[in-house]
Amino acid sequence: MGQCSNLSDMRPPSGDSLLVQIMNASFAEAAKRAGTHLLCRPGCSQCCHGAFVLSPLDALRLSAGMEALRESNRDLAREVEHRASMWMVEHESTFPGNFETGILGDSPEDRERFESFANEAPCPALDTETGQCDLYAWRPMTCRLFGPPVRMGEVEACEMEVPFDLEADLLAEIPSKGETVVAFALLDLVSA
Repeated sequence: MGQCSNLSDMRPPSGDSLLVQIMNASFAEAAKRAGTHLLCRPGCSQCCHGAFVLSPLDALRLSAGMEALRESNRDLAREVEHRASMWMVEHESTFPGNFETGILGDSPEDRERFESFANEAPCPALDTETGQCDLYAWRPMTCRLFGPPVRMGEVEACEMEVPFDLEADLLAEIPSKGETVVAFALLDLVSA
């Protein structure tokens, strides 16, 4: 992302695949411990509504996922791009940041505006007919944490080990520190 470059000009740091593997294993272990108490299942998309902050690492991963999708299933990639474009048209006037760069603002006013920004909107990567994510393998860390709670009251059996230090190290390798939202990453419109 550096000076006037877009996501497609970069790749996620090599350690990102390790981060994803650790998160997948942690989720699988938490799901095993949770048993029938785990509500997260294919087709459940309750947590796939509402905008959330996307780190530069997550944005790079989603961009790489879109590139892979364009190569493997051009029609589906076009559908995802269409949903992202429509999402942007709908939310442009209330975007709490710089719509030209796709970077969220970091002022107290911008952060306050983000609290009510696109809260009911489905994620552009979500196929609302099937309730499944079309970029599941490349989903952001926020999405990987949903399902079993990290810690919620007495439900410690569902706790996930999260490698925050590894994620921080990987984020340090990325020149841009600007945060964005999913639609900009899917369309490769984030620049700094």
